[in-house]
Amino acid sequence: MSELKYLELLSKNFRNIAETSTEIINLEAILNLPKGTEHFLSDIHGEYEAFTHVLRNGSGSIRQKIEDIFGETLDEVEKKELATLIYYPEAKYNLEEKKNRNIEEWSKKNIYRLVKVCKHASTKYTRSKVRKAMPKDFEYIIQELLYERNEEENKRDYVDAIIDTIISIKYTKDFMKAMGELIRRLAIDRLHVVGDIYDRGPAPHLIMDCLQEYHNVDIQWGNHDLLWIGAGIGNKACIANVIRICSRYNNHDILEEAYGINLLPLATFAMKYYGKDPCRNFRPKEGVDNDLIAQMHKAISIIQFKVEGIFSERNPQFEMEDKELLKNIDYHKGTVTIGGKEYQLNDTHFPTVNPDNPLELTKEEVVLLNKLKNSFMNSEKLQRHLKFLLNKGSMYLKCNSNLLYHGCIPLDSEGELVEVNIDGISYKGKSYFDKIEAIIRESFFNRENNEKDKRNRDFVWYLWCGKNSPLFGKDIMRTFERYFIDDKKIHKENKNPYYTFINEKETCVMILREFGLNPENSHIINGHVPVKVKEGESPVKADGKLFMIDGGFSKAYRKTTGIAGYTLVYNSYGIKIISLAPFESQEKAIKEGADILSSTVVFDEIREITKVKDTDIGKELQKQIDDLKKLLISYKTGLIKQKEI
Repeated sequence: MSELKYLELLSKNFRNIAETSTEIINLEAILNLPKGTEHFLSDIHGEYEAFTHVLRNGSGSIRQKIEDIFGETLDEVEKKELATLIYYPEAKYNLEEKKNRNIEEWSKKNIYRLVKVCKHASTKYTRSKVRKAMPKDFEYIIQELLYERNEEENKRDYVDAIIDTIISIKYTKDFMKAMGELIRRLAIDRLHVVGDIYDRGPAPHLIMDCLQEYHNVDIQWGNHDLLWIGAGIGNKACIANVIRICSRYNNHDILEEAYGINLLPLATFAMKYYGKDPCRNFRPKEGVDNDLIAQMHKAISIIQFKVEGIFSERNPQFEMEDKELLKNIDYHKGTVTIGGKEYQLNDTHFPTVNPDNPLELTKEEVVLLNKLKNSFMNSEKLQRHLKFLLNKGSMYLKCNSNLLYHGCIPLDSEGELVEVNIDGISYKGKSYFDKIEAIIRESFFNRENNEKDKRNRDFVWYLWCGKNSPLFGKDIMRTFERYFIDDKKIHKENKNPYYTFINEKETCVMILREFGLNPENSHIINGHVPVKVKEGESPVKADGKLFMIDGGFSKAYRKTTGIAGYTLVYNSYGIKIISLAPFESQEKAIKEGADILSSTVVFDEIREITKVKDTDIGKELQKQIDDLKKLLISYKTGLIKQKEI
C-alpha cells in the first residue's frame, strides 16, 4: 500500500487538523508517563489461594504504595488493616461490621484512605485509562472523589457529602469492593505467567477462570501446561500422564468435578485388576490415603508405560527407547535391565501385561483409553481453558527488553545451541522455539487423523519428556524407575547443560542475541526449576542477566526450596525480586492481616525512571505519532482534504 493511500485511510479516523493535532498531543503526553508495573509469576501448580493472594497484593506493590502515602502517619496495625481492606474488601468489611460498634466512623476513615491510595495508583495513567478501569456502577462517584481537590474549602463539603451519603444509604461494602478492585487493577498493568499453571495443586481450573477475567495477561507455556494441551487434543500418552499425576496428588476432583472427565470406567477397571494389590508405591502423596485412588494410580501408570513405549517405537527419531522398559523386564525373575545393568523390581504384579508382547494394550485398556480420550476432547470447560492458553500463550515472549520462557534453551556440553531435526530440517535456538510453537498451534486447531497431524500430536508428547525438549530440560524422565526400583541411583535425571552455563554471563548474552535483544539492557526471566534457597542457591544468575523465579509455589517443593516461590516486579523504578513466605489461608490473611509477602527482597535494581516511551508500547505509539505528523502535513499542504465534523 502506498503511503498516500495509507494516510487517506488514517484520515477516516482523524478527519481534520484539529483532530489530528489533538491525538498527537495526547500520544506525546502518554509517552512521558511512567511505565506501568509488570508482575511476573511462575510455576503456580494449582495453588489457587496463594496465587490469588499474590495477585491481590501485587507482590507487595500495594503495601509499598500504602507505605509511600502514609509513612509514619499510620501505625503498623492500621497499614495492615488498610492493605487487607484492599485485598479482600467484602470479607474485611463483614468482619469489621461484626466487631466494630462504630462502623460508620471506621468506614468514613477508610474510604478516605482508599481514595488516597487510588489517587496515588492512578498517577501513572491517563484519566481515560483510569476511567475505563473503573467498575461501571461507581464510575461517576469514583471520578468525583479522585479528581476533586478536597483540600480546597469549596470542595471539602462536597466530597464529605458524597462519602457520608455512601455510608448512610448502606452502600459502603459495595463501594469498598469497587475501590479495592480499581486499586488492584491500577497497581499491576500487566501480568506475566511464566509457565506451569497445571498439576500438583488442587485448583488449576480456578486459576484459569481467574486469568480469563484478568485485564492484561500473557502466558509462556510450561511443560505441565503443554501436557494438558496434549491431553485436550486426544494424545493418549498425555492423557495417561495427566490422570497419573492427578492420582499421585489426590486431585481427581479437578478431572471429575471441574472438567467433567468420567473416571468411573478407570475405577471399575482398576478394582478388577488391582483390587487385591496393596499398590504400595502408588499411594497418594497429598490428602487422605485411599485404596481406590492407589489402584487407579497404578492402573493408569501401567497404561501410560505401554502407550509411551508404543509412541517410542513408532518415532525412532525421538531416541526414547527408555520409554520401552516393559520390554526389558524378566517377568520370571522380577528384574528389569537398564543400561546393561539388572535391577530388582519392588513390585512384580503386572496382571494386564503380556510378557510375550509387553507393550500391547488389552482390549479393555483400548476401550478405556478411547472413553477417556472422548471425555477430554468433549469437556467444554477444559477445551475453553486450553483455547485461552493457546490465545494468550506462547513458547517465549519478548517484552520491554525482557526475554521470558519457562524451561531452557537446549545447549550441548560445550554450551552451544543444540540442533534438532524435525521433518528433515534442522532447528536451534529461536528457530526451534518458533517451530515448536507452530506445531503446538497446528496440533490444537487441526485435529485430523492424517499422518502429519499424528506426528504433530506425538511431538507434543515428546515436548513433555524428550531429551531435547526446551520445556522438559533433562536427558530422561525416570517415572517407571521411581515407582518400581528402590535403588535411587537409577532415579537420577540429568539437567540440560543450559542449567550450568546460565551462571555465565557470556551464555546469557548469546541467548539474548539469538532472540534479537540487546544484551546491554535486557534480562532473561526463567521458570521451571525450583531455586534451592536452603542450599544457598540464588535466583539471580550471570551478574543479573537471568532471573530464575520458580522458588516453590507448589507445596510439593517447599521442603526442597525452603520458601513458597519468587515473584518479580518491574515498574518505572526498576526490577525487584521478592521471596514469598508460605501462605496459610485467606481466613488468616483477613482476620490477622497475615500477608504472603516475605520481608526478603533478593534483588533490587534501581535505575533512572522508565517512561512509556522506553517500552514496546511506547515504540508503537511513536510510530503512530510519526504517521499522524505526516497526515498533519498532508492536511496543511492540501494533499488530503479535511473533513468537516
